[in-house]
Amino acid sequence: MKKSLSNKYLIYSLLILVGLLLGRLIFHTPRAEISQTNEAISEKEDVWTCAMHPHIRMDKPGKCPICAMDLIPLVSNHVTGDADAIHLSREAASLANVVTSVVSSQKPVKEVRLYGKVQADERLLQSQVAHIPGRIEKLFVNFTGESVSKGQKLVSIYSPELITAQQELLEAIKIKDLQPEIYVAAKEKLRLWKLTNQQIATIENSGQVKQEFDILSNTTGTILTRRINPGDYVPAGTVLFDVADLSKVWLLFDAYESDLPFLEVGDHLSFTIQALPGTKFNGKISFIDPVIDPVTRVAKVRVETGNASGKLKPEMFATGIVKANLAEYQNKMVIPRSAVLWTGRRAIVYVKQTETDEPVFKMHEIELGPKLGNSYVVISGLSDGEEIVTQGTFSVDAAAQLAGKPSMMSMETGEITTAQFEVSGLCEMCKERIEQAAKSVRDVSVANWNQETGMLKVSFNAAKTSADEIQQVIAGVGHDTPNYKAKDEVYDRLPDCCKYERSRDAAIMDVHEH
Repeated sequence: MKKSLSNKYLIYSLLILVGLLLGRLIFHTPRAEISQTNEAISEKEDVWTCAMHPHIRMDKPGKCPICAMDLIPLVSNHVTGDADAIHLSREAASLANVVTSVVSSQKPVKEVRLYGKVQADERLLQSQVAHIPGRIEKLFVNFTGESVSKGQKLVSIYSPELITAQQELLEAIKIKDLQPEIYVAAKEKLRLWKLTNQQIATIENSGQVKQEFDILSNTTGTILTRRINPGDYVPAGTVLFDVADLSKVWLLFDAYESDLPFLEVGDHLSFTIQALPGTKFNGKISFIDPVIDPVTRVAKVRVETGNASGKLKPEMFATGIVKANLAEYQNKMVIPRSAVLWTGRRAIVYVKQTETDEPVFKMHEIELGPKLGNSYVVISGLSDGEEIVTQGTFSVDAAAQLAGKPSMMSMETGEITTAQFEVSGLCEMCKERIEQAAKSVRDVSVANWNQETGMLKVSFNAAKTSADEIQQVIAGVGHDTPNYKAKDEVYDRLPDCCKYERSRDAAIMDVHEH
């Protein structure tokens, strides 16, 4: 004995055991006592609960008997009598900045924002070419971006073929009275090389062959590209300059697949230019690309606009806005985006109950249509005139979760259904076992068993489970329900304090044989 006591590890173990026993005697509150306390204050207005153990109910502030956390105030739903509604005090609603708004039918307008660039009008692009072969002797237009006018000299070219054609014309002039067709043919040859009537007349009047000829611009615009240098020998048809008329330009915007259903040719579009802040431009959609780019996943949307001032320059960034009228959603309700809580594919809102002026809310699942900037079109789930939470929605949902009420986290899809049925049991341990079994069923959000009446109230997703399935699971852990009876061997394993009185007639069915 002395040898055993001398063992320091044994002494430490005994001390720890004694400490645990003393702590249990001093701080532990029996489950039966907790249950009795909860029932005693269930009808009182001021209720205090634990954030970690919502089933705890006290009539005054203090510590949780299970985890020793500070209790927080909880207001019961005696105002409406709806077990699924969440009742906040006016002070709590004010501190959480809960704001409500009445929903109504509206004419929804979707604002589609597009981004793009200014581009030259492709129909006003021209190439200035050399219609005759020869050597470039001189450039009259020397750089990209220079403006040119129709008829302006661009380059001077030396062409042996043109010299020969001039000589033929001079010889044909001498015999034009005898053979006028030769004279006409010689002049036509020069016209096909794009010589003007004035240039041809100058050759006729001077009687001399010109060594160099000027190539004139056939359009008014801006030089986009210069492709030749002095001394270059160019064959007929060589492009000398690329010229664009920028008096009219295109705005090419990128529209994603999700935006295309809301865009139509003829829609009004207002746009701004990043380089011209404070200036607003307007136009109409003239073309929508029928093919989506396989890399960028966008289609081009074109707007044509005048540019007489020259302020709009190719490659400027532009931001466009189209306000699309959604004809198929006319007279649908529109709610702010802040009112909606998302849980995967499910969208929910909190609706203020009309039976009282108190801040009492209940969760509603809704079906949403297209997004309209900072709002949504509601297809179903709300009625005209209902009042919903538009600010502080997360605070209301957090209060619902704390109170064990249906919330955004309680179910995935479907309609919330509440059912009530009798479950056999006796003590607080039975209550815990029954409620845990019920909540183990998929999509059961609330399970409260009343020890005095023996009635279990459950809230669940009717699309995912049923009251019959919940009864079956509860019977499987040893507690009889109206539709299912626990197996004898399961019932026999229950603690003595949980062994309620059972009926033994032939009507009792084994849960696995039902």
